[in-house]
Amino acid sequence: QVQLVESGGGLVQAGGSLRLSCAASTRAFSTYVMAWFRQAPGKEREFVATITWNHGNTYYADSVKGRFTISRDNAKNTVYLQMNRLQPEDTAVYYCAADRSWGGGSVKSDDYDYWGQGTQVTVSS
Repeated sequence: QVQLVESGGGLVQAGGSLRLSCAASTRAFSTYVMAWFRQAPGKEREFVATITWNHGNTYYADSVKGRFTISRDNAKNTVYLQMNRLQPEDTAVYYCAADRSWGGGSVKSDDYDYWGQGTQVTVSS
């Protein structure tokens, strides 16, 4: 069973930045599509960003495009989410997810096989 452990969440003022990390407990990390999702109170979990396993292609939700950057370090089995110009509407629990199917990335949570426990991000106005 693959474990994903997120870190880096916290409280930040609007306009600030945070960097989330997600460490994976698998040597096959470099072959996994990785993604970040988030869930705000009372709302469904939503896609944030994904990065492919082969060419490192990235894709973002429109709500974060231009502010968030997803990246990966295969040598460290870690995926990151750099979040800049944070807004109160970015407040949510952020989850890391992994897809082992050698796919091309997906915005659907059902396509991911492994999930982290989540890390809280709170943006104050």
